[in-house]
This record gives sequence, structure tokens and C-alpha cells, in this order.
Amino acid sequence: MFTVTFNKLGEIDESLYTRVVCVSRYNGKWVYCRHKERETWEIPGGHIESGEDWLTAAKREMFEETGATDLEIEPICIYSISKPGLLCFAEIKEFGEIPEEFEIKEIGFFDEEPENLTYPDTHKLLFKKIKEVKSL
Repeated sequence: MFTVTFNKLGEIDESLYTRVVCVSRYNGKWVYCRHKERETWEIPGGHIESGEDWLTAAKREMFEETGATDLEIEPICIYSISKPGLLCFAEIKEFGEIPEEFEIKEIGFFDEEPENLTYPDTHKLLFKKIKEVKSL
């Protein structure tokens, strides 16, 4: 199991963020994605690419992994496993199609966190943090 630590926004310089993860909701349901090569569910997110700020990366990853085209993204806190990343909450308003060339097979909508997670220890902590902070 990895050790996950949480820091408040501003405690670590944004230029050090390596990834962004968005625990997401749509019409009251939690949104998870399934990679083409796995049978497990994941929280949407990924690496911040060179030249991107966290918001640009979050919007790109949300489109690539869920097809979200209209959404609001709120930074919640910094999480670190080996390097710092940004944990966000996303409220999705509208979806488009997930382009075939991307790595995601499907998205799922859940009342609660799904059982079959790709990274269960980490995802459970991130999900719990969002529910605590957002009082959901």
C-alpha cells in the first residue's frame, strides 16, 4: 500500500504538481471510468503535461476519460504519493463522445464508490476526502 499525504492548497507550489485527479458527479451520481485494458474502475485524471496548468490538464483529462464537455472543476487539496498532485471535485453538466483513440472503454455512474477499483487504497482515500470536504 502506498502512503498518501494531504496538504492544503498553497502549501506546495503549483509548478510541482505532476497530476490532477477529479472525483466527479453527474446528476447526483459518481462518475468513474474503465480503461480499455482493465476491468476495474478509476477516478478520472492523469498527468499534467509540459506547458499545461492544472486546470487545462484537468479539463483535457476529463474529456479524454469521460467525454465531459461542460463541467465545473474545483481544486480541493494537494495529495502526494511519491510526488504532489492536485485533487479536484468536478460537477459534470454535459458529455460528448469519448474519442476512440483514447484509452478509456466506458464510463459508469454510481450511487456510491464502486467495489472493483484499479487502485483501491488510493481511490478510497481520495473519495473519502472529497466526501468530507464537500459534505456529500
